[in-house]
Amino acid sequence: MNYHNESPDYDMSKSKAPAAFPPAQSEDEPKLGEIRETDRNAYEEGVANFTRLGWKRLTIVLIVEAIALGSLSIPSTFATLGMVAGVICCIGLGLLAIYTSYIVGEVKLAFPEITNYADAGRIVGQRFGCGTAVYEVISVMFCLQLILIVGSHCLTGTIALVKITESNVCSVVFGVVSAIALLLLAIPPTFADAAILGYIDFASIILAIGITVIGTGHSAATSPGGLAGVNWSAWPKENLTFTEAFIALSNIIFAYSFAMCQFSFMDEMHTPADYKKSVWTLGVIEMVIYTLTGALVYAFVGQGVINSSPALLAAGHTLSRVAFGIALPVIFISGSINTVVFGRLVHGRIFADSAIRFVNTRMGWVTWLAVIAAATVVAFVIAEVIPFFNDLLSISSALFISGFTFYFPAIMWFVLLRKGGWFEGWNMLWTVVNGVIFAIGLIVLVGGTYSSVDDIILNYRSGSVRGVFTCALPS
Repeated sequence: MNYHNESPDYDMSKSKAPAAFPPAQSEDEPKLGEIRETDRNAYEEGVANFTRLGWKRLTIVLIVEAIALGSLSIPSTFATLGMVAGVICCIGLGLLAIYTSYIVGEVKLAFPEITNYADAGRIVGQRFGCGTAVYEVISVMFCLQLILIVGSHCLTGTIALVKITESNVCSVVFGVVSAIALLLLAIPPTFADAAILGYIDFASIILAIGITVIGTGHSAATSPGGLAGVNWSAWPKENLTFTEAFIALSNIIFAYSFAMCQFSFMDEMHTPADYKKSVWTLGVIEMVIYTLTGALVYAFVGQGVINSSPALLAAGHTLSRVAFGIALPVIFISGSINTVVFGRLVHGRIFADSAIRFVNTRMGWVTWLAVIAAATVVAFVIAEVIPFFNDLLSISSALFISGFTFYFPAIMWFVLLRKGGWFEGWNMLWTVVNGVIFAIGLIVLVGGTYSSVDDIILNYRSGSVRGVFTCALPS
């Protein structure tokens, strides 16, 4: 079967050649030979099925992974940082994310054997004699980050279902429903298949944001004093604490975390060099959506939007229910693709030397379902243990995205991509740029982690969040 024809932007002349497979046994061993031929067919079909991604589908997959929960936290970030700093951070961090994603793509082109972020870490570590140790550390970080993201989507799904139904059903039940939806959507193991759902995902988030912006704008225009009466400010909120500022900044960083999964996505591309088109397309779309969403909703709602995160909560009683209903596809589709990335890493590592990793045999499907089910269960538990939206995102950003989006790409430029001395010719400029990016990553790691933990402690002390595994509504 020719899977390549399913991709509209596929160029047969540029496809990656299937890896070599051991030849079948001689005819005097028919039983073993038959088994090996079956394995050969499964292997070759698997290779074909996992190299169907073109740059257009990659863009959609990146949109699915990137433009989701991040956009829903931006308005409260603007309320904390102020309009000026909010706009500057959205655009500035967006440009940095595009650049670091460019580094990730160049590393993948230079080392085609890389299949995920951990592989890149191994190659960097080998230059210092610690490739295996770095591989294991980044594997753990990568898996934990993916699980945290799935958990945040499970939490958002719970909030959405509670808001939509307005029933007395225990919120833990809605958490279970959200987890099941995330699991079912994660069953297809290839990113080319996920791209098909990506169009629904993108339409879902755009419509949900549009309803929120229109609803909050209408409410502001018809309120006493009109738009002029909204209490928004160009400058940071009064008495802004270090913790509040860093959590707000971490939420913007979370929104630009698409470099993290880029190695995994590019590994399925039939023409990996086309990644630049996808990165620039996504980066510009993200900057426009995040900046406009944050600025407009903040301008229409004012400081009150701090208590309305995800931002759909700010649309008013009826419209927020409609917006959450429309946003359900993006909540679950965007969450499930992170489960797929996790599954591909873990499943591929367990069955690295077997055709089972292609998930096109009975054993392949059984083991694949077991891996993604386990990941979903852990994500559900996390969503119940950390049942508040902004802090879950900020923990994720501080601990892991600080590395995957900032200091790891900077290190990769210094170790893998730089040619010549640090201060020779153009290297002087890029040495400074990557040095600054590295420093930003470390600042976010330390400051963001401290701020997230501090805010969680304060929230529990004040009783402003529900308890662990309770039926109270999530905040």
